[in-house]
Amino acid sequence: MSATNSYKKVGLYFGTFNPIHIGHLVIANHLAEYSDMNEVWFVVTPQSPFKTKKTMLDNNQRLEMVFRATEDYTTLKPSNIEFGLPQPNYTVNTLAYLEEKYPDYEFALIMGEDNLKSFHKWKNYDVILQNHDIYVYPRISGGTTETRFNDHSRIHFINAPVMEISSTFIRNAIKEGKNVRPLLPYPVWKYLDEMNFYKK
Repeated sequence: MSATNSYKKVGLYFGTFNPIHIGHLVIANHLAEYSDMNEVWFVVTPQSPFKTKKTMLDNNQRLEMVFRATEDYTTLKPSNIEFGLPQPNYTVNTLAYLEEKYPDYEFALIMGEDNLKSFHKWKNYDVILQNHDIYVYPRISGGTTETRFNDHSRIHFINAPVMEISSTFIRNAIKEGKNVRPLLPYPVWKYLDEMNFYKK
């Protein structure tokens, strides 16, 4: 679907991106190229002030990595939209805020198969499903992928490449002094290396 006037269909890819890696980019770019979405926004989840983690970089440092990772892509964008919203963040509230801020845009959610299994536990999940498409990418996981949503008209299963790179693996590898450069967009690897992130 091509954009007409100011209309855009935007996929929202939520995550801590601690750090963003090539797996995130491959999935987001696949969705931007092979679905009816015009853009994919990486929505950086802010660290909860109630649950601080030593391994979690500052909100703006993670946003900076997403910015550097997506700078050369016209259809992939960083988003700090949740930084100014009340904590804890609920997706249904973020969607309502975005709809008000961008009335000409249509917003969809992007999630892995593993998240779809627990989607019925999300706050006001039925409201989200009523108003937004959900694009589901495959994950390697044990057990059945059948969920109560498999035949829902709003759920779209995307045959994206299966990417099993994890940010946790990358953080641990950096701490162990391993070379993780192939797993990260070069500008992100350079930033992490210069800032000595995750080394302790």
